[in-house]
Amino acid sequence: MKTCRYGDIPARPPAVLTVLTVLALVLLTLGAPLTGGAAAAEGPTARVSEAEAGTGGTVTVTGARWRPRALLTLLICGQNMIGGTNSCANGDGRAVTVGADGTFTTKLPVAEPPEPCPCVIHIATVTGEAAAADVTFKVAGHPVAPLPKERSGGERLSVLAARLDGSSGLLTWFGAPPRRRLVVTVGNLGSTPARDPVFEVGTSHGVFAPSWEEQRWRGTVQPGKKARVELDVELSAGAHGDYLVSLRYGDKLLVEEPWAVGRPWGVALFWVLLCVVVAAAVFRIGMAVVNKVRPRTAPAAPPPPSSPGPAPVSGAGPALPWFTPDTSPEARTHHQISAPSEEIRPTPKGNT
Repeated sequence: MKTCRYGDIPARPPAVLTVLTVLALVLLTLGAPLTGGAAAAEGPTARVSEAEAGTGGTVTVTGARWRPRALLTLLICGQNMIGGTNSCANGDGRAVTVGADGTFTTKLPVAEPPEPCPCVIHIATVTGEAAAADVTFKVAGHPVAPLPKERSGGERLSVLAARLDGSSGLLTWFGAPPRRRLVVTVGNLGSTPARDPVFEVGTSHGVFAPSWEEQRWRGTVQPGKKARVELDVELSAGAHGDYLVSLRYGDKLLVEEPWAVGRPWGVALFWVLLCVVVAAAVFRIGMAVVNKVRPRTAPAAPPPPSSPGPAPVSGAGPALPWFTPDTSPEARTHHQISAPSEEIRPTPKGNT
């Protein structure tokens, strides 16, 4: 009979220790992606060295987590930039390039914006993917007024790029309505998303005011994001000349694009051909009417038969009715040629 020794049996870890080990490995595996995603979701940030400064001074603005090598603009804006860049001191703004580590530091001169405070320092990208950040700032001595109520919420749409796509076809050359597509890249610089925004597209010619037409774009522009918006533009039939296409959102004019419309020369060609065809048809109808209504003349009597006479000379044609056979031009010619031959007589040899 064999005896079992406890030292020969390997020691097993408790079940609780095994479960804790597995949970630790799972947390270590998932911890890094969750942390990276949270850092990426924070977006770019900025801060100012002083919360308040007077006109003529300078403040230091620093930022982090911006796109490396991106070009930024810094502006002091009134009314929290609700009215767009029109409420900013654009002449005293500054531009800075982000470093390779996504940070920047620059000095910004303090200037009074055209709108009253509350004021912000607005930082936004110039090229590439749209990104923006606002830092609360107070301009000492500048008036303060309550913020106006925004028409569409907290979104602030601005146009980053715009163009007119399309071309005129053959039907437009003959007077069909010219059509184009206004393609704009819209960025939301506000704090709330813009859902299904309603734009107003206007067309104007010369000194006349634009005629506006509302068009709803189906989509959502998140804060700090951009989207491509395509809107149809159509003029009246036969339009030509220099036109101006405008885009408006709320009370803010976003962009204006010139549009040179060619003259429909096919219409002029059509009228010229129509005049020629109508004139030819009228002439033919007039000639047919004249031939129909003019009086008929009696048929001419046949000429009397010619009197018998000597036969005409061989080879000569019939005598004309106003000549007699003896006085016809053919008889005279024959008589003049044959007469000298009858008068020639031989000369006697003695007289030579």
